[in-house]
Amino acid sequence: MEELGPGDPLEIGGYRLLARLGSGGMGQVYLARSDRGRTVAVKLVREELAAREEFRARFRREVAAARRVGGYWTAPVLDADTEAAVPWVATGYVAGPSLRQVVGHDHGALPERSVRILAAGLAHALKDIHAAGIVHRDLKPSNVLVTIDGPRVIDFGIARALETAGPGGDHLTLTGSLVGSPGFMAPEQVRGDRVTPACDVFSLGSVLAYAATGRMPFGTAGGGVHALMYRIAREEPDLAGVPEGIADLVRGCLRKDPAARPSLDDLLDRTGAQDTVHGGRAAGRRVLDGARPGRGHRGGGAVGGHR
Repeated sequence: MEELGPGDPLEIGGYRLLARLGSGGMGQVYLARSDRGRTVAVKLVREELAAREEFRARFRREVAAARRVGGYWTAPVLDADTEAAVPWVATGYVAGPSLRQVVGHDHGALPERSVRILAAGLAHALKDIHAAGIVHRDLKPSNVLVTIDGPRVIDFGIARALETAGPGGDHLTLTGSLVGSPGFMAPEQVRGDRVTPACDVFSLGSVLAYAATGRMPFGTAGGGVHALMYRIAREEPDLAGVPEGIADLVRGCLRKDPAARPSLDDLLDRTGAQDTVHGGRAAGRRVLDGARPGRGHRGGGAVGGHR
């Protein structure tokens, strides 16, 4: 979280801006407060995207669909103005770090029970998202926020709106960069095939492997993005270090054939969701139970991971 800069607006759509939360492919994200005192995260679209009518049309549709997503495990869409000169969308503010921050900086790889609880919460979130007719398409550690009572998924539907923004309509590019994180894409995304809810199951498997080991199962893009995409499409994941009790579950999610991947209900059965989730919520602080602070842990309060 950063202080507002001289170039930042002070108010968007009646929400008073308090601080910067981060930025992403679509734009800048701010911590804001409504006139009734509710704290929200407001995402302001980049001006160059707002100028493209194809993006605006897709953005309108995706915001409308995202409003239908219910349930406990996502940051709900509360308000939006898709017709503003610079469109924006407000979601519930989630007070917690991203999974990327938790694993990559604060705690390192999570123990098996924590990964099981994480899997159950994310499976519930994806069920709610899919029930609204949305495929997330960009599930990754930075889009998973870890709170004291379970994970929350953010930015569902955004990747689909961004698909229109690439030069020449190329759905993998946005001003020269990949839309989403290639290390967590499914093979069908890499190939440009039809995307279905099974795509999110593959990404979930990659997220769980990362949570359990601190590494991406197909490596990084250090040797080139195309080499990484080839590994995702053709090679088996590196699951060394994934606890034996969840290795088969993760491996099943990472099958190349979408039809061979488990359903979200199957995943909930296999994670023992009855033991890890009670009344629709994770039990207490259990996601981080047993996780040890890493070398970069600084203590203090939770910092929102909205991007």
